[in-house]
Amino acid sequence: MNIVLDASMALAWLIVRADGTEAALANRAFGEVSANGAEVPALWYAEVANTLLVFERAKRLTEQDSVSYLADLGLLAIAQDDLPCAPMQSRVLDLGRRHGLTAYDAAYLELAMRRAGVLATFDRKLAGAARAAGVRVFGDPM
Repeated sequence: MNIVLDASMALAWLIVRADGTEAALANRAFGEVSANGAEVPALWYAEVANTLLVFERAKRLTEQDSVSYLADLGLLAIAQDDLPCAPMQSRVLDLGRRHGLTAYDAAYLELAMRRAGVLATFDRKLAGAARAAGVRVFGDPM
């Protein structure tokens, strides 16, 4: 399974989802990514870092929590998309317009479509757009 990993899913490995079903789904995704790796758009790294900063500032995480989490992520085969951003910018804009997504979320959708990947996300709007575009969402029935 070719997984395109959204930051919301990866961060659920550190900040446990309150919903038990979502927490179980995050654990399943972690197992799949541990076994087979995942692909992410370049912006994923900034999104993850920003969330860590927000949680540190809110005193929900310590700096050491963030350092440890990033070290753990570094052990996984998470590969950055190798296509430069500029050539796909118009496609990202088109997807954002068509599905009412931010450009950031449209970048995940674009990558999942281009790679024929399964999108692992907890973002409901992004998941709905993926389904509408014919992209499978991690956790959906086959």
